[in-house]
Amino acid sequence: EVINYALDNDMYVIINIHWDGGWLDQPFYEDQEDLNERLGIMWKQIAKFFRDYDDHLLFAGTNEVHITGDYSDPDQENVDVQNSFNQTFVNTVRATGGRNTYRHLVVQTFNTNIAHGVNYFSVPQDETKDRMMVEVHFYDPYQFALEENGSSYLWGSENASSDAHSGWGDEDWIDKAFGDVKTNFVDDGYPIILGEY
Repeated sequence: EVINYALDNDMYVIINIHWDGGWLDQPFYEDQEDLNERLGIMWKQIAKFFRDYDDHLLFAGTNEVHITGDYSDPDQENVDVQNSFNQTFVNTVRATGGRNTYRHLVVQTFNTNIAHGVNYFSVPQDETKDRMMVEVHFYDPYQFALEENGSSYLWGSENASSDAHSGWGDEDWIDKAFGDVKTNFVDDGYPIILGEY
């Protein structure tokens, strides 16, 4: 019903599995098969239900997959499992046919982090060409964008000497991050969804 409200007003809608209790936040080999099976079952049902919807509806496979509470660099095991989630999502949706054969699909980097995407992301295989987007999120600097302690409320190099400044994440940082997005994804033909900012 909510999706139809948006589509009836000429908006675009992205459906994703957004946290949902954190059941995907165990990207370990021992859980990989069970998690992919569950992910596939869910996406098969979602994709079949919406397969006749037009290109205003996009699907995004997961959301911020990481080890619960751990925002450090992933290891190879974590990356392999997250990349398998993306592949399961693509395979499952495409197999439902109809408009899902060519629907735009959105896949995520590990924890939707730009640096993790640049360093570890593998684009899933997709028989449908030019219908895949990559999603990243960007909350840098965390102290300014997300931390709710009220102490870091100034941003930008002109405020660097203030105690209310995070001490990092200014213009050069952002230019580099989004330059990396362009170089590693856009220049390779993958549009970017900035899913959270």
